[in-house]
Order: sequence, then structure tokens, then C-alpha cells
Amino acid sequence: MVPRKYLLSEDDMPRCWYNLAADLPTGMQPPLTPDGKPIGPEMLAPVFPMNLIEQEVSQERWIEIPQEIQEILARWRPTPLRRAVYLEQHLKTHARIYYKDESVSPPGSHKPNTAVPQAWYNKQFGIKRITTETGAGQWGCALAFACNLLGLECKVFMVRISFDQKPMRKLMMKVWGANCIASPSNETHAGRDILARMPDTPGSLGIAISEAVEAAVSDTSGQTRYSLGSVLNHVLLHQTVIGQEAQKQLKQAGEKLPDVVIGCAGGGSNFAGIAFPFVLDKINGANIRLVPVEPAACPTMTKAPFVYDFGDTAGMTPLLPMFSLGHDFVPAPIHAGGLRYHGIAPLVSQGIVEGLLEPQAIDQLTCYKSALTWASTEGTICAPETSHAIASVIDEAVKAREEGKEKVILFCYSGHGLMDLSGYDRYLSGELPELRLSDEEIQKYQKSLENLPKPERRKSGRW
Repeated sequence: MVPRKYLLSEDDMPRCWYNLAADLPTGMQPPLTPDGKPIGPEMLAPVFPMNLIEQEVSQERWIEIPQEIQEILARWRPTPLRRAVYLEQHLKTHARIYYKDESVSPPGSHKPNTAVPQAWYNKQFGIKRITTETGAGQWGCALAFACNLLGLECKVFMVRISFDQKPMRKLMMKVWGANCIASPSNETHAGRDILARMPDTPGSLGIAISEAVEAAVSDTSGQTRYSLGSVLNHVLLHQTVIGQEAQKQLKQAGEKLPDVVIGCAGGGSNFAGIAFPFVLDKINGANIRLVPVEPAACPTMTKAPFVYDFGDTAGMTPLLPMFSLGHDFVPAPIHAGGLRYHGIAPLVSQGIVEGLLEPQAIDQLTCYKSALTWASTEGTICAPETSHAIASVIDEAVKAREEGKEKVILFCYSGHGLMDLSGYDRYLSGELPELRLSDEEIQKYQKSLENLPKPERRKSGRW
């Protein structure tokens, strides 16, 4: 029998996080104020605790994981590496398909890999309350879980369309003691302003971020901070336990290196988690393709320009160098709510500029079709976000069959879809539209970027 799963013991858990910023051939450009001045660590202090700001700006390659954080992560880590034998057989492919199963965490996704460290560092700094945003609800659930374990209050602004589509997610947050609010809301100036202009808006991650940041910085006690589930360097850093474990498990499976590494990408955290340790291999000469996959309805990496833009709609965050559709962008209400973000992480963006990464965009009908193929072969029901990675994996495996080539494909199974069945229901009922963003719509949202500073497209030319 072909082995289906590869397991590590707690003794094999990574002891350090990997920081790609230390190894990019061309250095990162700094976050800026709207007038083009670099942001210093002290300017971020009202939003994040200083111990996380230090990680955000660090150029150290390896950052040690505190023992207390490792003890909490050991509740579900190391996660299994599984081989998708039944999908391989169905596709009649020469490819060997492996996936890192992040659905085994208590909230059901990769998100607690960073929620736990962020809550822990906030508590160490003396913070009592954390605010955040969430799209599909995976991040909100993960932070609610982490705050519950560590005795912190948690307030989550959930994008309104997902708040309505995914009621079980908000109940999960409530079980873990968090307060979940539909965004935009009447609780913040940013929310009230959006509702006055667009009362029927489905919301966006950019709007929810504005509300969560405002709620944190307006607390005069100084005991509230904001937490982000993706995009920023320290968030991607924490997720690299995924790829480090996968490297060990592929060796268990007798594989040297994967030919292709795939992950869905909204803000970039789960893709970074699986891919960044292999980006280091590629920088050092390995022949690996690294593929972040996004929705065709929100084509940040594949159609948007590389710009300086705000991470939120109200312009409360620093300007970040990233591929962005514009901070005013309100994406279509696709069911992959975690991928409905106007920008992509600066580290991922620089990897694309450098040529290290090869982004793809896939429409939601293709993704749901792939999710059903997965369910009928491997048996599990994936999150709508994860289906984007699976669609790309199937395409790669079919190419390997047609070319008669052996290929090792690795991807991140970033979460289960057991709280996302309304999307499956709409697809099976024929009610789900194929949504793609037109060039005309992209141009409309670019107007908000016209007067902002412009980053340089720096690259070494090696790829």
C-alpha cells in the first residue's frame, strides 16, 4: 500500500520562525506616511505591541519561538503531510501530490499559527484587549480561540457579506468568548462614514480593518491593540512552521524537493507559510515553481499594479509597497471571503517583482468544481479559499499526465469547509455566478492611488 500520511513528533516541531526578509536578493522598501516619509517603529506603537513591531522590522533570518508558544501550538502541531493518492488515481497522473493538512487545528485552518503568537506577545506586553477584522471568519475564530486560551478580550469586525453567509463562524467566535460585529458598523467613525455613502455595501476587508484599527487606537486606557491575520511580515513569519514541517515530511516520503509549491492567496499568509522555506531553497539554486493562487474576481497579483497603498479603506494604516487594486476596492461577494482583499503582502509582492513567484487567478466556478472532485476522491470538504489551491493542483497534475512527466506537487490544505456549506449549496443549485474583474473596473479603483508615493520595481534579474 502506498503511504498516505507522514507524521512528525512534537520533538520535530520547528524551534524558529523563518524570515524571508533576510534573504530576498533585493531588499524590502519601507512602509511610508502619505507624504512619503518612512514609518518608524514608534509610529506603529499605538496599533501593535513593541515586541511584535520588532519582529515586523527584523532582518534576522531565524527568530526563536518561545517555549510557551510551542506548548500551545503542540495542541495540533505538527500537522500531517498527506499524499492525495485517490486524486492521483482519478486524474491518472504521473504526479505525486502532497498536502499539508492545516484543517486539523481547533478552529479548522492555518490561522492559529499566528493568532497564538500574536495573543501571547500582546499579553506579555500588558495588553488586555485585541481588536481585529475577519473575512470568511477563519481568522476571527482563530484569534478568538487564542485570546480565550490566554485570557484576553477579543472584538472582531466581520465583513458583512460573510457575516450573513457564514453564521456558524460568528457562533464559533462567541463560544470562545469573542464579540463579533458585522462590518461596516455604527460603532466607529469609519463604519458610519461608509454606511452613509454605501448603505447596501457587502463590506470589505479594507473597511473592517479600518474599523478594527480605529477601535484599538481610540481606547484611551492604552490597553487595546490591533491584530492582523495576514499581509504583515510578522504574520507571514509565524506561518513558516508549515513549510518547515513539510520539508522534513517530504524527506520521510523519500522526496528531495517539490517541483511545484501551491497555496491560495488573499493577504498571503498561508501561501507564505508553505512556500517561504522553499523560496529559500530556490534562492539557493533549487528548481522549484512557487504558485500563489487568487480569485479571478479579486485579481490583485495578476492584474493590479505594484504601488504604495493603504492596507485599509479609511487610510489609517501606513502605506505598504504591494500589488493593490486600490484601498477603495469593494470585491464581489464571492464565497472565498478570506481571499477578498485589495492588496497582497509586501513580502509576497516583492517575491513576484523578483520573479521568484508565479501567481495565478482562477474563477470560483472552476474552484468549486475542483472542490467537488476533491470531495469525491480524497473525501474531505475544503474551504472555498483552499479550493483555489486544489484547482491549480489539478491543472498541474493534468499537465504532468499529458506530458508524461513525473512531478512532485506540494500544496497547503489551508482549512476545511464545514462552516462554508452555503457556498456549496449555491454551486450545486446552479445559483453561483462566474465572477471576473474587468480591466475597466480595475482602472476605476486605481484613481485612489494617483497622489500616493510610487515604489521602485527592484529586482536582481536572476529569475
